[in-house]
Amino acid sequence: MSFAVPVLKTPRLILREWRETDFPGFAAFCADEATQRFIPGAETEPKAWQRMCSFAGQWALRGYGFWAVERKDDGAFVGYSGIFHPPDWPERELGWGLVPAFRGAGYVTEAARRVRAFVYENLGWTALVSFVDSQNHPSLAVAARLGATHERDHELRGVRLGAYRHPAPAESHD
Repeated sequence: MSFAVPVLKTPRLILREWRETDFPGFAAFCADEATQRFIPGAETEPKAWQRMCSFAGQWALRGYGFWAVERKDDGAFVGYSGIFHPPDWPERELGWGLVPAFRGAGYVTEAARRVRAFVYENLGWTALVSFVDSQNHPSLAVAARLGATHERDHELRGVRLGAYRHPAPAESHD
């Protein structure tokens, strides 16, 4: 199967394919205590590598996935955003993660907004959800800034998460 990960841009960011050089930043994300609290099992380097490879591989299998997010001004890997949809997920999820050193600058909201616009406008999707733990206040704030609203609770892999529905394409105004 041949595919190319589309490159997306925002005023401050480039969303692109994963590279091996992204691993140190991604491993820092996975090793962070806040990440470990909400993404169980993501703390070790081998698990981080496995997770990053699965993110890259979903592009080959499904034609969509998580983009690596880099800052335009210096090329720094700041995190990821995109679509997560493993076989046990009930629907496609708009997700994100940010390297601890880059939190608080609005990068994740900017990237997720661009991803959502891309999938609605270019892939023709009409629905997206984000599954967020009720104690994950930073991700809840991102979902709110994106206009997502709590629809229901859902259990995924033994964890109860809120399903936050993103505005439909006609309602998103991106």
